[in-house]
Amino acid sequence: MTWDIFCTVIDNFGDIGVTWRLARQLADEHRVSVRLWVDDLAAFHQIRPEVDPTRAIQTLAGVEIRHWTDPLPAFSPGEVVIEALACNLPESFIQAMAVQSPPPVWLNLEYLTAETWADGVHGLPSPHPRLPLVKYFYVPGFSPQTGGLTRENWLSPTRNPFQASQADQDDFWRNQKLPPRQDKELRISLFSYENAALPGWLETLAASPIPVRLLAPEGKALPQIARALAVPELGPGTSARQGALKVHVLPMLDQDTYDRLLWACDLNFVRGEDSFLRAQYAARPMVWQAYRQAEGAHFAKLEAFLDRYCATLDPDTADTTRTLWQAWNAEADMTAAWPRYLAHQPALQAHAKAWDRQLAAVPDIASKLMIFCEKIMKTR
Repeated sequence: MTWDIFCTVIDNFGDIGVTWRLARQLADEHRVSVRLWVDDLAAFHQIRPEVDPTRAIQTLAGVEIRHWTDPLPAFSPGEVVIEALACNLPESFIQAMAVQSPPPVWLNLEYLTAETWADGVHGLPSPHPRLPLVKYFYVPGFSPQTGGLTRENWLSPTRNPFQASQADQDDFWRNQKLPPRQDKELRISLFSYENAALPGWLETLAASPIPVRLLAPEGKALPQIARALAVPELGPGTSARQGALKVHVLPMLDQDTYDRLLWACDLNFVRGEDSFLRAQYAARPMVWQAYRQAEGAHFAKLEAFLDRYCATLDPDTADTTRTLWQAWNAEADMTAAWPRYLAHQPALQAHAKAWDRQLAAVPDIASKLMIFCEKIMKTR
């Protein structure tokens, strides 16, 4: 079985990050022949340095990577075709699908959401208005009625020994040119969009009674951080100090190294979709900055996830979590919320591990996709 997955890189590497993880898992765990079409190989190279932006066709981890150009080269569509995360297939390719017998299973892979509407939309067919084709909505999610979550078989067996080994973590920090953890030090990773709350939060961290080491991968928030710390600029490999806070700027990390960063930190600030899910799999407390949408539509996604994430927390810890996450996403002052949130870290740490165990029981998206497509194929 051959699958064609199409991805356009919109912003911040999330689209290609999510799509690549899925393609790699399908090839590795289900032995599917996957062609991954990407319009921006330079962006792909940032999270997978093995990708050569100059090559039109290449193979990595069992996945055939092709540069998505306009016009698209003529070729026969695979048995399954996925347009990932709001991208649109070329009209010529849709025409090629229509003359194929039987036509491919055509899926529109939606963005991950915890909203309840996903249960009703997942799997719905959408017949093409002119051609003998049907497109199905495939919605990843946290409930059994949705399309599952991207979670590889190797994740827990790799993460658990790493988190149990201080030596492995020390080696990781050394490879990132950072010192081992200090006594009573709080290590936080920060992967964020620009945020008006960031300068005030950094000031709060600087006044902390314990040392705080903030690890910020290269990204759009760096100019804000530099201004807040009164340094001319910050780039990969640079650092700055203010009071109890020391900030280190990391280079753009490949996905597997970024996973380990999340595993090694005490608390992770993440954004968008890919880092959002990987932070949950880190089994560490986290704060999510949802991708901004017009008219504040992202707040519905935030609240829907908080409803699920906080459901088993005691009322005070749940309220503390909601307050901090809402302030971060509203770009509001976090001065009062932060000390209260830190006071709940033992409960939040236990909850993060329990939440990860809960997610591990959710069927993974690759396995559910295989079942979904095979059922459609059998009805033809």
